[in-house]
Amino acid sequence: MQLLRLVDSIPEPPPPSKRQRGRPLVYSERLFLKLLVIMVLRRLYRVHELFSVLSEPSAEIAEIRALLFPDGKMPARRTFERRLKRLPTTLPALIACLGHHLVQLYQPWERCARAVAADSTTLRACGAPWHMNDRKAGVVPNTSIDTEAHWTRSGWHGWVYGWKLHVVITVASVWIPLSARLRPANEADNVVVLPMLDELPPEVRFVMADSQYNCKQLHSACNQAGRHLVAGSRSKRPRTDDGAIVRQMLHSIRHHSIENFNGLFKNIFDFRRPVTTRGLANTARLALGALLLYQLALLHRYQTGDLNQIGIKAFLRSA
Repeated sequence: MQLLRLVDSIPEPPPPSKRQRGRPLVYSERLFLKLLVIMVLRRLYRVHELFSVLSEPSAEIAEIRALLFPDGKMPARRTFERRLKRLPTTLPALIACLGHHLVQLYQPWERCARAVAADSTTLRACGAPWHMNDRKAGVVPNTSIDTEAHWTRSGWHGWVYGWKLHVVITVASVWIPLSARLRPANEADNVVVLPMLDELPPEVRFVMADSQYNCKQLHSACNQAGRHLVAGSRSKRPRTDDGAIVRQMLHSIRHHSIENFNGLFKNIFDFRRPVTTRGLANTARLALGALLLYQLALLHRYQTGDLNQIGIKAFLRSA
């Protein structure tokens, strides 16, 4: 209930200058953000499951319904499906906006460099993998295959069929997500992260990443924004120049932040197993919704005086 009430207090990105065509919305966007929070917390991965749970006559669900629908009017299931399907397109901007707000509250760079870390983490698709020979031939041999996912090769996990969650977080004592995207696993990290750099707070001066991000386009984008890209070298030869020790230290700091965040995030929301959704839109709603919920938990901890992420897993599991 506390997290649902927090949704009303989070900032929203500016609305589009031109109103979209069609009928005006009857139900607010914040209502469906609250429904998304319930889906992630209760592990309700399908819209009809959420609708069925909210239709239960129990006292606890009645209290939640009263908070969500003060006028007693609950949307139809088709409205649930249509609005929640559109939600993944607005979640990246909302995550970036809330990330800026959390940076203003926490002031994470008061005692350290104004740095962020960019990385991607793999999420395995549900069902059987779609092998490349069958994919090239256009043959789907198993109905459980998620045909919108794709292959990637991870240095730690090997070949993975699924998705990549691309995240940029603060490098500080508290890990604040500032930008996020979910894409098929075959899309290059340095291509996906390029528009994400525009969503970072203006005070960021260092962007830390691994060798996959070491390209001219990212260096140019960072230079134009007055930032420095600190990325690993693609060469396998050992570096012996004067800056090698400094870069090793910076990469160690980056690794400690982003890798630990990815591990914590996967442990909290059970993403070490294959995801339970199919399709890009449904999986993006689940993964980005979980990231938004993590941000809401940080906002709640700030209001209670806990200025770190210690114990956040227990808090979210008990919510």
